[in-house]
Amino acid sequence: MASKVTTSNKTRIHIIYYSMYGHIATLAKSILKGVEAAGAEARLIQVPETLSKEVLTKMHAPEKDKTVPTISFAPGTENTVTLEDALVNCDGILFGYPTRFGGMPAQVKAIWDATGGLWMKGSLVGKPIGVFFSTGTQAGGQETTTLTSLTNFIHHGMLFVPIGYTSPLLANMDEIHGGSAYGAGTYAGSDGSRKPTDLELKIAEHQGSYFTQVATALKIGRAALPPKEANPPDPKQ
Repeated sequence: MASKVTTSNKTRIHIIYYSMYGHIATLAKSILKGVEAAGAEARLIQVPETLSKEVLTKMHAPEKDKTVPTISFAPGTENTVTLEDALVNCDGILFGYPTRFGGMPAQVKAIWDATGGLWMKGSLVGKPIGVFFSTGTQAGGQETTTLTSLTNFIHHGMLFVPIGYTSPLLANMDEIHGGSAYGAGTYAGSDGSRKPTDLELKIAEHQGSYFTQVATALKIGRAALPPKEANPPDPKQ
């Protein structure tokens, strides 16, 4: 069973993120603005925390935004969504997370490690996905974090959508800024004290808009195909 085309006329984009110190959460809100400006329906969803409260306290991590639903593997939990709802019931996914040694953090890896059932059904085949990220420094993994994430998307048959240099802001040399052809980004600083700049937030908003245009084009194109061709091929056929 391949990724289904949603029945709503509006394109539906899920902005899924993990944020320990708030940098990614801030980018996610700007991305949401871009998605909505492009005429789509946007939804923020958080990745569940795996660290204990004791560890988080020692790391001086602030409380998570309780108004944003979190993916849960326990049905019926308040203000949560299932993994399938988060990943399948949308026309595209923008996934944000900080780097951990040049790759995705364990919290995010745990989500992808739990998608074996979706892989078996081909539920994510043909679904567009983009990423945004946060690193401590310029050499902290702004590109490797994306590159090392691609294996998860590729094995699911997803369509990775980078932003390239579709925004002239990426070529700005007047100030140090995060983001690349791979997606929007920010620098947190070695102590986490640096916050996303206006330039970085504008790039994030652009990514939301650009990605939505691509996802919408795919949705319209698939809807125009004959019924039996409207969805990506079933990998088992």
